[in-house]
Amino acid sequence: MAGYDDRDGVIWLDGKLVPWRDANVHILTHAMHYASSVFEGERAYNGKIFKSRAHSERLIASAEALDMPMPYSLDEIEAAKEEILKASGLQDAYVRALVWRGSGDDMGVASAKNPVHMAIAVWPWGAYYGDAKMQGAKLDIAEWKRPSPETIPVHAKAAGLYMICTISKHKAEAKGCSDALFMDYRGYVAEATGANVFFVKDGEVHTPLADCFLNGITRQTVIQMLKDKGITVHERRIKPEEMADFEQCWLTGTAAEVTPVGQIGDYTFEVGDMAREIAEDYEKLVRS
Repeated sequence: MAGYDDRDGVIWLDGKLVPWRDANVHILTHAMHYASSVFEGERAYNGKIFKSRAHSERLIASAEALDMPMPYSLDEIEAAKEEILKASGLQDAYVRALVWRGSGDDMGVASAKNPVHMAIAVWPWGAYYGDAKMQGAKLDIAEWKRPSPETIPVHAKAAGLYMICTISKHKAEAKGCSDALFMDYRGYVAEATGANVFFVKDGEVHTPLADCFLNGITRQTVIQMLKDKGITVHERRIKPEEMADFEQCWLTGTAAEVTPVGQIGDYTFEVGDMAREIAEDYEKLVRS
């Protein structure tokens, strides 16, 4: 497949369907210099975007957190996603909605005079971690930590928050790992670079409290699925050394879906029945 800048098709850009190769921005776009952008990653299954409205609501909230006035309403965003998905001709696809400060009168840190733009692109994207759903993904432990809520809007899906994710994932892949696990600013287990993490012990599930990182939509979905099964879920602060006693582990995210984990650093986990079952149940749910 060609690079992401050289494909056939169209991208929804500021209310119009633009040929894929022509969907460009100016080099002095504010977001390129100061990370003034927010985004959503979504998946469509059988021609329908899973939890579409929840993603659009979070996109608007993220833009508000970065002081960017949204140029489109919730219903307009929903209509735009339907339009571009239909135009793509895809039934199963990844959907990327992006909002950013463009070029304009301001080129310093402040950018209130610059227009806010929005784009939505759709493309095919298979399993995020390849065959890890069968074998269990292998994770490195990142040297960086998720920041304190006092330092940055941690609950916004903002581009700037992913800088340390890129660095950490590159280092993990260089070690033969699929991803990296972050600790938070206090030293507790937080999340992977683009996915939330779950652990199993004695038939109960433990997952880090989302008080300084994104409370993923897939995370929320899986927690409810587990509770509906009568499984106890503990949302709490987890010390790194506790991973030695956990039996199973998996990651959740729009791209990751539900992916079992076999190893994090020196800690190993069984790709067990609960991890496999929740992955299978999630697959059924998104296609129902």
